[in-house]
Amino acid sequence: QNPDGDKGILERLDAGEIVIGDGGFVFALEKRGYVKAGPWTPEAAAEHPEAVRQLHREFLRAGANVMQTFTFYASDDKLENRGNKLALTGAQINEAACDLAREVANEGDALVAGGVSQTPSYLSCKSDQEVKAIFKKQLDVFTKKNVDFLIAEYFEHVEEAVWAVEVLKESGKPVAATLCIGPEGDMHGNSPGDCAAKLVKAGAQIVGVNCHFDPLTCVKTVKMMKEGVEKAGLKAHYMVQPLAYHTPDCNCQGFIDLPEFPFALEPRILTRWDMHQYAREAYKAGIHYIGGCCGYEPYHIRAVSEELAPERGFLPAASEKHGMWGAGLEMHTKPWVRARARRDYWENLKPASGRPLCPSMSAPDSWGVTRGHADLMQQKEATTKDQLKQLFDRSKNH
Repeated sequence: QNPDGDKGILERLDAGEIVIGDGGFVFALEKRGYVKAGPWTPEAAAEHPEAVRQLHREFLRAGANVMQTFTFYASDDKLENRGNKLALTGAQINEAACDLAREVANEGDALVAGGVSQTPSYLSCKSDQEVKAIFKKQLDVFTKKNVDFLIAEYFEHVEEAVWAVEVLKESGKPVAATLCIGPEGDMHGNSPGDCAAKLVKAGAQIVGVNCHFDPLTCVKTVKMMKEGVEKAGLKAHYMVQPLAYHTPDCNCQGFIDLPEFPFALEPRILTRWDMHQYAREAYKAGIHYIGGCCGYEPYHIRAVSEELAPERGFLPAASEKHGMWGAGLEMHTKPWVRARARRDYWENLKPASGRPLCPSMSAPDSWGVTRGHADLMQQKEATTKDQLKQLFDRSKNH
């Protein structure tokens, strides 16, 4: 239950309500100049609270019911990885992020979710005790700040996600768990159905996927999870928070394997109309917690809210400035633009990229390394010039 006595996440989902998540803070704030690509760490929560607060407000206005604390990759081992020098501790960043999320959630009908994500320690083959101690440090802050529920998100290996769930469960708060996997399963070859069953057995009440793949691929993966949970005779709620990028060419590693990651993904961005299709497909699949991850801007979440307005019974505040299916274009000065003020125009449009010499798909890098491989051992020291040269040479030969 959140402190205002409003319905908590499980009460909402148990009642059949649709819960709309927010979007991808790391990517959105990187584009705005507040997050560094590479480490992708969230010190902006403490350094530039006004930027984080404003983004929360925009997602709230777009219809989001959940304000996720901006704590992605805020574990101490990640904050100190590969020469990332910080003047702040993980606890300071996590506390600041909780305060901002709560402040904005209280401005509307939103819950606060505290999130933990995968760790460099796991990739470096540290023990379950060592990895769990990292999650516990983050959980202590979430407990102190009394978040409404917890999310273990962005895990490539179900084993580590299970460890996270086991720690988060100790709080007594509802726990959601999302893996960044596609239909091929996790990086150790566990199928989506098996992964989901493991997470539910570990104590997660909500399971699904986030990041790494486009919306329809993610919906397909969550459907496979749902089948696995039901086959195991278990029960859960389902959530999906995909990329806002089209990724038909991805392999099991997802979009981080695409040559355009992370600085040239713009031609792949989904339109607001693509988001309508995503929201409808997710809902039809029995997924009731529907949000977004990297690439999602507030207008994408508004589109999800607008598509599901008939089921939810209301439109978000941001729809004051948006006619459904382009209706606002009726007021345009040019007649040919006024002619676009209709659903069938936007629903059937095939948008051009404006890049005549570019392919429609790429070839993923496919280095094929995962936990246990020497290439994935992490270090506190900055990556050396020699280490980089080896990578550049290997990349050229790949």
